[in-house]
Amino acid sequence: MTVSSDKSRLHAPATEESTLPLDGGEIHVCQDGPCDAPALLLIHGTAASARSWEPMVPLLTGSHRVIRIDLLGCGQSAKPDRASYAIPDQARRAGAALDRLGVEHTIVAGHSSGVAVATALAEQRPDLVTALVFINFGPNMAAYIGEEAAIDPEQWPDFTDEQLRQAVSSGFAPGYQIPQPFLDQVRDMDLHVFAATSLGVRAYLNEQGLPERLAPLGKPLLVIYGEEDRRWRPSSTAEYRAVPGAIVEMLPGAGHSPNLEDPPRTAVPLLAFTANHTPQAD
Repeated sequence: MTVSSDKSRLHAPATEESTLPLDGGEIHVCQDGPCDAPALLLIHGTAASARSWEPMVPLLTGSHRVIRIDLLGCGQSAKPDRASYAIPDQARRAGAALDRLGVEHTIVAGHSSGVAVATALAEQRPDLVTALVFINFGPNMAAYIGEEAAIDPEQWPDFTDEQLRQAVSSGFAPGYQIPQPFLDQVRDMDLHVFAATSLGVRAYLNEQGLPERLAPLGKPLLVIYGEEDRRWRPSSTAEYRAVPGAIVEMLPGAGHSPNLEDPPRTAVPLLAFTANHTPQAD
């Protein structure tokens, strides 16, 4: 296990990084905050990695053991040939990673397609997942308003930063200056994994919408949503109210990625919610 720290945050605790050997491939994990604090698992979206949560982490570690994973095929996790990137398979790996870390109960927060993985994990491991936080992801494919990505693998490595910004601009509020670290994540993504994940998300939602999956589980749910989302219709959040007790928090002016665009404003409802639904530390 290696320990590293971000030199730009001199006063922040070091991030503990590890690689967990699981069936199907190694999973890269980042942990921050007190090891005896209640666990909070953060799951990134398509074309991203655990790094996409970095702006949020310092706001969450005062009350949580924050765990971030690179889903298989993403970030520093393995990218094995012929791996399945179906949503249920990614969720099983997330659960196995938590088992290796000795986590018995956790709140799970997902951003974008990470929400689908969080939902599948709750379906598979209701004993493990105590509550859910969704950030900007529609309840079903009818809510999708983005354009299908058309990326030429031959041209991808030569994209300039400005071309990358244009390619991912719908993932943010209009006028938002996309930070370089996120562009670096996008540039490093595996296009096969991106395509397979996109198909996996569509298949999972077409099989059954998220409110229908969640209603029988009885898990507390918080939906945080940037009102300027250009990928998933903001009005579709009303459908999440079919989940008993669901809370929907709209963020005016924010786009598809409020966890990157405005971490402090995103953290406020998240922390208020986890304070009421935090499991006891293991």
